[in-house]
Amino acid sequence: MGESRGSIAFFATYRPPVPLDIFSAPIPPSSVRDEVQLTDAVSTNYNCRAIPKDALKSLLKRPKLAADGGATEADVDSGRVSGLVFVSERDGGLETLRVALLFKDDSGNKQTCKVFSLADVFGAADFSGVRLEDSGCFGGGYKVGSRTVDHSLIYVSTKEPVKERRSPWTVVYKTNLRTGKTERLTPKGQYDLSPAVSPSGKKVAMATFRPEGWEGEIEDLKTDIFMMNVERPPMRKRLIRNGGWPSWASEDVIFFHRKVGDTWGVFRHDMGKNETVRVTPEAFDAMTPAAISDTKVAVATIRQKSKFSDVRAEAQYRHIEIFDTAGQQPPVQLTQKTRPKADHFNPFVLDDGLRVGYHRARSDLVKPGDDVPRNFHKMESPVEEVGLFRVSGVFPTISKDGSKLAFVDNEFKAVWVADSQGLLVVYETKGPDNIFSPMWNQNPDKDILYVCMGPSFNAGKPLEICAIPNVSSGARQRRQLTKGKFNNAFPSSSPDGSRFVFRSTRDGGVKKHKNLYIAEDAEVGEYSGGTVTRLTNGEWTDTHCQWSPSGDWIVFSSTRDKPRDAPELDNGLDPGYFAVFMVKASDPTVVIRVIRSGDDLGGHVNHPVFSPDGRSIVVTADLAAVSADPISLPLFIHSVRPYGDIFVVDIDPEDAAKNKDVKTFHRVTHSRYEYSTPAWTVFATDDPNAQWNMLVKKDSYTPACPYAYPDGGESWHMTGHLCIPRRCC
Repeated sequence: MGESRGSIAFFATYRPPVPLDIFSAPIPPSSVRDEVQLTDAVSTNYNCRAIPKDALKSLLKRPKLAADGGATEADVDSGRVSGLVFVSERDGGLETLRVALLFKDDSGNKQTCKVFSLADVFGAADFSGVRLEDSGCFGGGYKVGSRTVDHSLIYVSTKEPVKERRSPWTVVYKTNLRTGKTERLTPKGQYDLSPAVSPSGKKVAMATFRPEGWEGEIEDLKTDIFMMNVERPPMRKRLIRNGGWPSWASEDVIFFHRKVGDTWGVFRHDMGKNETVRVTPEAFDAMTPAAISDTKVAVATIRQKSKFSDVRAEAQYRHIEIFDTAGQQPPVQLTQKTRPKADHFNPFVLDDGLRVGYHRARSDLVKPGDDVPRNFHKMESPVEEVGLFRVSGVFPTISKDGSKLAFVDNEFKAVWVADSQGLLVVYETKGPDNIFSPMWNQNPDKDILYVCMGPSFNAGKPLEICAIPNVSSGARQRRQLTKGKFNNAFPSSSPDGSRFVFRSTRDGGVKKHKNLYIAEDAEVGEYSGGTVTRLTNGEWTDTHCQWSPSGDWIVFSSTRDKPRDAPELDNGLDPGYFAVFMVKASDPTVVIRVIRSGDDLGGHVNHPVFSPDGRSIVVTADLAAVSADPISLPLFIHSVRPYGDIFVVDIDPEDAAKNKDVKTFHRVTHSRYEYSTPAWTVFATDDPNAQWNMLVKKDSYTPACPYAYPDGGESWHMTGHLCIPRRCC
């Protein structure tokens, strides 16, 4: 059936504007010339670990590598060939593991690599479908009596669906390198991150979510570190309370990170002595350790905190340093010597501790005044008959006839439109106001795009809805539709384009509660005698509204079921309690709750959008919690709460009663990033009638990038020089 139900577009927060790749440097380096690129610069690559020699020899016996690898065990022994396992996004945008064989030339200097998917190596039975994979490492290879235990790849995957809402899907598995058999190591009902194998190959440590599960944390997950045997019986036991990212130094010593107060630190735990000591100073952040020896560890540091608006100094970048607990020597600074104005992430150890690897953005390829390509990526979709693509801009919206795709640039200052004429800016502002949440009038003949203008994410400040008329003309005009100094946002027109619904703080009192309203004349809004009718009424937040294609219903996100005794803040942030409702456009007394978040109603299910046929609703939600340790990601400023991933629920357009508290949801994306604000068009990603699809076919638009330093550094925070969309409601 292909993409007969159209396609879903969305955007990603926290992805750097240029791809990541994997590099290494010696301890210590002398200059940038000492840095070596390890991977092939295809797609974006990160979270790497070296493959032990004996495990690599076992891998080379797999049929695919034996046939196409071009390497032998003798090559491994001689050092001509080495191996890496890392995450790459080269397969339909999926964040999945790859194996790389690195070949040195006869001089031992230049190297090339061949990259294989896990499906290449082990077959597609356990390595297909939409999923996330992470944290590859290798166990086994030790003697039990006269028998040598097979080597195995140990890793995280989200391939098994979880029915419980707001529960992680991250499970640790092992795949036997000889037989290809895959087993689950994480016990049923538990969820793990960041596995690491001891030097003997016998034990694996992982960061484990606590029995109460994920409770909305977006920076400090407060996981515990558990240990278990690689072979049965598992004998799982807790080693460390409140710790993450374990790294074995020896069979008895583990390094890990933990947040204490406002600062992240790296700690050393000695199991023999049952002693835990802090390795890094309390004065600055240190995280994601990689053990080099019993006393020496590589960590990522941020020596000076920064704000998003800062032009950062060297100390405000994330750098790799080596700390040694055995003496009083100062830490060895690695990446400050190679690229002082770039962020570096998640170190790993190479060549028996002589080199340290890491990943960073390939910002050295961007020179001052150059353009940064922004691809629209077609992605693998798990939803039958529905396509999927990721837009580089913010708040994508597609006209009903599929002829135009609009979005806001990542600095919230310009509105871009892609149509049959190409890509152009149709409106921009240079003042203090931001632009966000564009939405096409559902009547394509009107050629009108609605936007919100004003200070973002502040309910106490005025925010106005404006129309950009005659969009295709490129006239760059706007017409204000709301007034009264209220916070008005998220307009969506009726199917015939004559009215639009929006949310507003008018009548919201001191606490700025938000309800839904309908502008009865979409042409003039509140001007020239236009009137506004209140649709919902309550001391809560109703927001993210969209009119159904049939015109009967309006879907929206709301906190109306938030318990009265719920805290104002959770983890210092907005506690959520957002669920999705539908209200009958002609009778506001008819309201149906369609999607809850967690069983306690906590959490976020936001930005609901109808499918063009009215049979489904797509949302951005935290229904699958988080899929990676957030502090390991390329970000500095956190959103108020991560939306999480894109999900779809099916509804009955004929019988509204069947749509109450829909139980089943379909996870569409599996990502460590924040995927948000979906749009759903009737057109497929390869439909020739949808002119914007030229952008999905690996073409790109290239806004200017004045943020690159002459030495190849980055002036942007590693969210990119892009603005960080916070929770918009």
